[in-house]
This record gives sequence, C-alpha cells and structure tokens, in this order.
Amino acid sequence: MSFLKKALTKSPWVFHLSTGSCNNCDIEIIDCLTPRFDVERFGVMLVGSIRHADIILITGSMNKKSVKRVKVLYEQAPRPCAVVACGTCSCGGHFFRDSYNTDTPVSKTIPVDVYIPGCPPKPEALIAGIVKALGKLDEKRKNR
Repeated sequence: MSFLKKALTKSPWVFHLSTGSCNNCDIEIIDCLTPRFDVERFGVMLVGSIRHADIILITGSMNKKSVKRVKVLYEQAPRPCAVVACGTCSCGGHFFRDSYNTDTPVSKTIPVDVYIPGCPPKPEALIAGIVKALGKLDEKRKNR
C-alpha cells in the first residue's frame, strides 16, 4: 500500500451538510470536536469545502429547496466518498415525513452508506458512524 493511500485511510475529512435541520444534530457534531471527545486527535477533521471531503455528513430532513443543491454538492465531492445520514430526520423523515415541504429521506436523492439514528444522536454514535463510514470508504477504494 502506498504512503498516500495509507495516509488517506487514517485521517478522514468530513463535510457537514445541513438540509433543513433543527440544529440538534449540528450541536452534537460540534460536541465531537470539544475536548471531551476530541475526534481531531484521531485525524477526523471538519472541512469547509466539499472538494476536500472523504465523508459527507448530512443532517436534517431534506426540504424541497435543498434537493438540487445536495445533488450538485454530491457530484462535486471527490471519489470515493462516503455519505452518512445523521439523525432521525435525515434517516427517515421523523415527524417531517409526510410534510408538504420535505422530500425525505436523503437516500431518495443520493446514495447513503451509513445511517446514524437518534434525535439527536449522541457523540459516541456519531464517532461510531464515522468509523463505519471509514470501512465503507476502504471497500470503495478496493473496488475502484
């Protein structure tokens, strides 16, 4: 295994994408960065550009205005890329499921690799989901 491939498997960069959330999941994502959990010590970094991301972390119920933007952002992500649906809203819609303004779940718009249920999911569940997404990334890299 080359040095570059080995380095990429050890430090996933995550792009957080909110598609109309109540911000509870977003707060838990920020909690993962605080000194208590400190995911950055494992190499997990939140990045500001989709073009640098290995993992896309999606929160919130997919509203109709965000569908086109999510598709465009997904196409801009480098391949291979894992998609993680974070929270009950992005996994299945929760109480927004049959609303007039939602097009949930996220898997209707883009393929999802890992689901992290919970309203909001605990930081431990988020970290476990990111680790699971790393496994999916390894599978995708081997299949390329």
